[in-house]
Amino acid sequence: MTALDPLFVPFECKSLKLTNRFMMAPMSRYFSPGGIVTDAVADYYRRRIEGGAGCVITEGVAIDRPGAVAADTIPGFCGEEGLAAWARLADQVHGAGGAVIPQLWHVGGCADFNYPDSPHPPLESPSGLVGPGVEGGKPMTVADIEAVIASFVRAALDAQRLGFDAIELHGAHGYLFDQFFWEVTNQRTDAYGGPDIAQRVRFAAEVVAAIRAAVGPDYAIVFRISQWKVYQYDAKIARNPQEMERWLAPLAAAGVDIFHCSDRRFWEPAFPDDGDYNLAGWAKKITGRPTITVGSVGLDRELMEDFVAGQSRPTLQSLDEMARRFDRGDFDLVAVGRALLADPNWLRKVQAGAVDELLPYSRETMNELY
Repeated sequence: MTALDPLFVPFECKSLKLTNRFMMAPMSRYFSPGGIVTDAVADYYRRRIEGGAGCVITEGVAIDRPGAVAADTIPGFCGEEGLAAWARLADQVHGAGGAVIPQLWHVGGCADFNYPDSPHPPLESPSGLVGPGVEGGKPMTVADIEAVIASFVRAALDAQRLGFDAIELHGAHGYLFDQFFWEVTNQRTDAYGGPDIAQRVRFAAEVVAAIRAAVGPDYAIVFRISQWKVYQYDAKIARNPQEMERWLAPLAAAGVDIFHCSDRRFWEPAFPDDGDYNLAGWAKKITGRPTITVGSVGLDRELMEDFVAGQSRPTLQSLDEMARRFDRGDFDLVAVGRALLADPNWLRKVQAGAVDELLPYSRETMNELY
């Protein structure tokens, strides 16, 4: 018996039914030419289920709004050809005994930091900003906002129709929803802006409510949040648990079933002056909804350090801490990112305690679909 045994039990939330508590975290791979997901990508996801994960959350996928993503090798979740390919991928994952969730994505005003010169339609953002004094995207009109909401609804309905087990909305890391949340990038003076996060959450809450009305009460909606942005590690949407409640309570009321909470390192407290709970722990305390924790699970460094320093060593050291937090009830699910990207059999090796057999993650890992 290991400390992680309690996580190898089933989980169920509405349409989402998992054999265990481990998920593959969403990670962009850029292996979908022309925006069409390939059979090789389907095989890549299927291997993670065969390696023991209960669920795959796909890389971010574009809704059918022009400019929703800024690179043409990111898959789109739209169009007859694109959706047919996604249906085949879902069949593969289900056939291996796992669940699959598409992460629906709109990058807002962010050019792709991996492929900044990739051609793309004009981008859009709440106020024409993507960071402190950093311009990005044209400011959205109310008509633009309404069109984006409708696009998210179409994608959610397609996911439901194709048999995906749930949907996830990417509301983290500085992309469109996050640009509305963050006071630095949302300087609107209409109903979608304001000095308090309770005002700036309106756009996301309207998207969630519209999806909930379309898909019905029993289809699971996951929403991913973070404080940090890409290259903006010290950014804060909520500075304390009270602000976090004003941020998340409207989303829960609109229909979010599960909050996917991205920390750079899952073991670090979200609000050090208020205890050792991470973002997922606070989200669960505040909303009562199930949560997913994610952030450097199974590795010795966080993501951006790897881009600078190279290889990250696999380690099981932090997993005892994860088990402690799970036993305390801080979160319900664990999303594993780079460790599972590098080694499709990571989970089975962890179960066996075979740390010496774990494959390391490095920047070069991103060049192939292992």
